Amino acid sequence: MSERTASNGVALAVVTAVFFMWGFITVLNDVLIPHLKALFTLNYAETMLIQFVFFGAYFVMSLPAGRVIERFGYRSSIVIGLAVTGLGALLFVPAARLVSYGVFLGAFFVLASGITLLQVAANPYASLLGDARQASARLTLAQALNSLGTMLAPLFGGMLILGVGEPGADVAAFHAAQAALVTPPYLAIAAALFALAFLVRAFRLPELRDAEADVPMP
Repeated sequence: MSERTASNGVALAVVTAVFFMWGFITVLNDVLIPHLKALFTLNYAETMLIQFVFFGAYFVMSLPAGRVIERFGYRSSIVIGLAVTGLGALLFVPAARLVSYGVFLGAFFVLASGITLLQVAANPYASLLGDARQASARLTLAQALNSLGTMLAPLFGGMLILGVGEPGADVAAFHAAQAALVTPPYLAIAAALFALAFLVRAFRLPELRDAEADVPMP
């Protein structure tokens, strides 16, 4: 791989893929939560706790995310965010194998923590990749990809996560089979996130100071 820094166009293409992924993952919760409600026979409080843990991570991790960006810069923070989000996706595998509500909650928190860092880092980074006069257009494009992810996630989740059938004599085996439906899609998501993290590093996306150099002074 060349040591030359990638162009702003290549960088924007990779960053918009990041926007797509976090939109996809966030809306996939809308499919997964009813599945978990049925799997664990959750009451309404326990069901809403899943959303509370996920979106509570945004509140808890927003300030730490800012410190990560201050310490490592935007590009490296995007890599870290992708890696943390990928780790959160991988945690759904042991959660499914253990059929554990608590481990699922932990996986949701880690997943959302990574997404928080991605949102804090990727939004300003996309706006700085090129002419300042086109910043709003770049953000609109990135948000359009984010919306595409939110549109496709329910279709993907509905096909791969929602189980069928009724419990037979062996209820534990049925629950294990239903929990196992979560594993393939989240393994695929983790693979995609780690691949994106590799691309951000391998293509040597511009650092913040490189992007700032392209912004005309007033």
